[in-house]
Amino acid sequence: MPSLPNDGEDQRASPMKAPSVVSYQGSGKRKVHSKKKKSSITANITGTKYEIVRIVISEMSFIKTRDDDETANLIWNDSAVQHEKIAELRNYQRINHFPGMGEICRKDCLARNMSKMIKCQSQEYSFIPKTWIFPAEYTQFQNYVKELRRKRKQKTFIVKPANGAMGHGISLIRNCEKLPAQEHFIVQEYLDKPFLMEGYKFDLRIYILVTSCDPLRIFLYNDGLVRMGTEKYHAPSEANLSQLYMHLTNYSVNKHNENFERDETVDKGSKRSISWFTEFLRSNDYDVAKFWGDVSELVVKTLIVAEPHVLHAYRMCRPGQPPGSDSVCFEVLGFDIILDRKLKPWLLEINRAPSFGTDQKIDYDVKKGVLLNALKLLNIRASDKKRNLAQQKAEAQRRLYGHGSMKKLSATSSDWEKQRHTLERRREELRERLAQVRKQISREEHEKQHRGNYRRIYPPDDKLLLEKYESLLSAAFQTFLAGRAASLQKEMNNPLKRMKEEDILDLLEQCELDDEKLMGKSSRQRGPKPLTAMPECSQTPRRQRPDYLADFTSASSADNSCSSSDEDEEDRGKSRGGRGGEKKDKKVSYHLEESKDKDLAERSGRIHWKPRVKPLKTSPAPSASPTLSGPIRRSISCPRSIASLSSPSEVRALSTRPSPTVPMATPLIRPSSATLRSHSLSRTGSSSLRVPHSNSLGTIHANMGDSLVNLRSKEQEAELVRQTLAALTAMRIRFPGKTEEEAEAVLDEMHDNWKYHKPKVASYWLVKLDSTKQRKVLDIVRTNVRSALQRIWREPDVESLHLYRLFNRVFNRLLWSHGQGLWNCFSNTGSSWEAVFSKSAELVSAQELQCCRRLVQLCRDCLLVVYKFVSESRGSLTGLSPEWDDTR
Repeated sequence: MPSLPNDGEDQRASPMKAPSVVSYQGSGKRKVHSKKKKSSITANITGTKYEIVRIVISEMSFIKTRDDDETANLIWNDSAVQHEKIAELRNYQRINHFPGMGEICRKDCLARNMSKMIKCQSQEYSFIPKTWIFPAEYTQFQNYVKELRRKRKQKTFIVKPANGAMGHGISLIRNCEKLPAQEHFIVQEYLDKPFLMEGYKFDLRIYILVTSCDPLRIFLYNDGLVRMGTEKYHAPSEANLSQLYMHLTNYSVNKHNENFERDETVDKGSKRSISWFTEFLRSNDYDVAKFWGDVSELVVKTLIVAEPHVLHAYRMCRPGQPPGSDSVCFEVLGFDIILDRKLKPWLLEINRAPSFGTDQKIDYDVKKGVLLNALKLLNIRASDKKRNLAQQKAEAQRRLYGHGSMKKLSATSSDWEKQRHTLERRREELRERLAQVRKQISREEHEKQHRGNYRRIYPPDDKLLLEKYESLLSAAFQTFLAGRAASLQKEMNNPLKRMKEEDILDLLEQCELDDEKLMGKSSRQRGPKPLTAMPECSQTPRRQRPDYLADFTSASSADNSCSSSDEDEEDRGKSRGGRGGEKKDKKVSYHLEESKDKDLAERSGRIHWKPRVKPLKTSPAPSASPTLSGPIRRSISCPRSIASLSSPSEVRALSTRPSPTVPMATPLIRPSSATLRSHSLSRTGSSSLRVPHSNSLGTIHANMGDSLVNLRSKEQEAELVRQTLAALTAMRIRFPGKTEEEAEAVLDEMHDNWKYHKPKVASYWLVKLDSTKQRKVLDIVRTNVRSALQRIWREPDVESLHLYRLFNRVFNRLLWSHGQGLWNCFSNTGSSWEAVFSKSAELVSAQELQCCRRLVQLCRDCLLVVYKFVSESRGSLTGLSPEWDDTR
């Protein structure tokens, strides 16, 4: 037998290659550059006994290190590791276990934690059999058995060791009186009606990869193992309780039976692949999509139970690691799932150290794919070590010289110093979050390219499903960490956590503008000058409401024209002259130098701008200004709204009534926000998607036409927007227990006596309601607007609609600064919500802007009605259902 070459040695047959030499003729001397040694990824795998792990490490071209090397990029252990070892890891290292994962991997801990979640979320956690932990719950179990006897029912129970594995110590019982009261084990109801295949009972081994707990990221491998029993299944009876080959599906148990089949064909043998099982279901007309959806939900909900424990333990081990940074831990879990006759999945147990033995070819194929694709997803790079050392050196220098540390306030600090300190702290928080968002974008791009046979199940792409999961996650934090980890709960409700890059950049700009004003650097008047040409709507036939409650429909009147100075008019004249002397009532273009001088004061919450406003009711057609035409430019990468954690039953409804059609107004062009931002806030992540600024109007339209490809024609979209505006205009807020006329009278009374109601509404909205309840108030409008869009646009998923993305930006702005954005709509001071459009680059027509204005008016009316209802009933915000669920 020929001898194999040793690891790390070249075969003798391979020719020796001399290092490449590069020479050039400089100042009479020849310089030789030798090829640099390429850095490699190292792996310490002394803690594993499985050969398949070594094979995968070799295929990934990782270099195996010495047994005592603790600096390897990857460390693999078959068993769980101590918390101290995780705490000692460097940021570039990866280890294949999370601390705290035993809370769902030990059978007794899983039963205890699931029992707590079932008490508060019983409908969501119905996938685990009833379980009792002995000896603590011995009395409860005996009471349950007595109740069964009283009803003349008899059930079979399965007894398992609390921390057992591989089927050891498992037995079935029907006579529960023989159970010892002081032994440590768990008792579960036995599922006596399982889904059978060829007459045999079986379970599924699902492989799950958790790449991070901060934030939680879960991947499901699309293949796995089907492990079958080796005796034909019969319902449990006194005669067959001891036949474990019939009732247990563990491979470690059934492989000792003489009937165990080691068949290498796909559809034969006692062990098969889940990919084959999926085809089996499809060929027998089962709903495969629902099956995998149920399995994914079971996995995610189970790991949601573990997340508070894992996150708390991980942060205890890594106290200096900022949230959102690369996790030093990952874990491959083995979920054991059994199906009943209705194909409903039930959770049996979770293995944090699943076997990677390869006794058969099917084991080799499946488990090699699990490991290989997992290591590719982790994105371990050879440069991580060098980068980490550079970061440590830079951090040490910052600590030594005090760079980047904010000055602490003293008791004698002035108000100006306190404002400046608050602003600096806010800016630092936003910059950290911006770095996290950009890193997250890069991570997601890598995952899309190297996902292999994995698919991400958390966070899901479905926004509604994500909201449900986050509601469960919030409940889990409240259940498990209510008393000892309040900071983790606070992070769950942090608005910055859901903001996209565009939103954070907007807030950073506001901080810069606030800082400039605070430092007195503002040399020219700053105002929302691009809003001077907003389309103007006519007066409504109804009697006028106060200015502070009128709708934002006349942003171009004389006293809110934002100081259109003579210098600005001269700039516009130059711009029009550069296009061959077009008329003034044509489209307007802006030069780059012109944009540098323009600053939008409405982005700052401290710069007061007083717009004149008029109400938007059922009225004649809005008259467009003759100087307006063309589109408004806005960002293509539109941020999503902050999803509410409230359940659908808490959503309130709006009432509708017909109204005249509102014709489309003429749009205009706004300057690109890219020219208004400082170089420190450049949008590096999305610059390639942005439409380039041009002095030529034709170029702008050509680029927009290429980038905004839509299946609908422009005329069709314009008609749908017009229908949406008509539907929004017809919407009215319903007051529970009152007619529509009575509700209107309530609003009119509040408008007429606004000086009396203003401080009370302000106290209710800005003080009494937290951010979650503020979102619930706006969700009354959001949910019904979403339903209207689905009906008009015939789109089940309105997230992709341009108009809905605009609405999301408006909702974000109204919730800005703990609801200050919406409150500014009631007063003559503060920043306007329209600022979100004046600094963007994506197309926004004037009719879409009218839809947004109507949306703001509905939110204002909704707040007033909710306030009035709560004050009259003296109830809480959560007491508004069920009457608010009615729509008329």
